[in-house]
Amino acid sequence: MQILLLNGPNLNMLGTREPAVYGHDTLDEIVKRVERRAFELGAEITACQSNHEGVLVDFIQQNQARAAGIIINPGAFGHYSYAIRDAVSGSTLPAVEVHISNVHAREAFRETMVLSAVCRGVITGLGWRGYIYALESLVASIEDKAEEKDKK
Repeated sequence: MQILLLNGPNLNMLGTREPAVYGHDTLDEIVKRVERRAFELGAEITACQSNHEGVLVDFIQQNQARAAGIIINPGAFGHYSYAIRDAVSGSTLPAVEVHISNVHAREAFRETMVLSAVCRGVITGLGWRGYIYALESLVASIEDKAEEKDKK
């Protein structure tokens, strides 16, 4: 089971960018943790980080046929990127949106989330662990759906 892990703008700066808000862990450390947990769950991670909206859209489109789900931290794109929203929705893959900080406890503009409506769930404010929770939830729901299909 392949899971796409997407990270949007400025997340490449984790570890040094506003550590009081985002913590001290780097994106590479977080991705490695997610990969280890995915292995334990029988899944595989294909990761992409970009500061460019079109790169993330292309990544979804190029990998959707062989993937079972999406975990996405869109960063600022989550507030206004209808292109990424349409790519996630158009993929028909179950998706979980993740935000390291609690976007609802921050600036008012961060409360507008255009991607959330096409995601199965949103995890916000739980730090790097939000990625693990998203993975576990996504894998469980994919397995549940496969079991239901087998019963029919």
